[in-house]
Amino acid sequence: MATLAEKKEIVKNLVEELKDADALYLTNFKGMSVAELNELRGEFRQKGIAYKVYNNTLFRRALEETGKFEGISEHTVNETAYTIVKGDAAEPAKLLKKFLKERKKPEFKAAVIEDTVYTSDQLDTLAAMKSKEEVIGDIIGLLMSPISNVVGGLQSQGSNIAGAVKTIAEKEE
Repeated sequence: MATLAEKKEIVKNLVEELKDADALYLTNFKGMSVAELNELRGEFRQKGIAYKVYNNTLFRRALEETGKFEGISEHTVNETAYTIVKGDAAEPAKLLKKFLKERKKPEFKAAVIEDTVYTSDQLDTLAAMKSKEEVIGDIIGLLMSPISNVVGGLQSQGSNIAGAVKTIAEKEE
């Protein structure tokens, strides 16, 4: 069992991680073998995401200290693994959905993204979300499309106008 000083250090480290986080996922890993848990951790690690188990009480303390991710504390019960996400908030959902399709575990409990709590029945919604980069790419594509059409139209009109001016100039000579 951890000493009081060790527990304080764990909470302090969690607070720092949570302050910089964009999203938080909770899963119930009950019934998973060590091998399955390690395999899931490995898949998360390949994407640069940590899948960790913390003492629920310590995690709730860290949540309270940060003031972030309200509405998730009620899900910090039983065998809970935590995924603190920096960056693409949908990536853990995609990984979990794939893993659940093959193994049926862990159970997705909840997630918080930008102050919105997603419950256990919304994993498909989360997995379908586009990443920030994909959304920005879509927006740029939408913005560029009208510009490309205008430039293309001007170029074709410009060449028609230039051709007409040249023809008229030749006739006058």
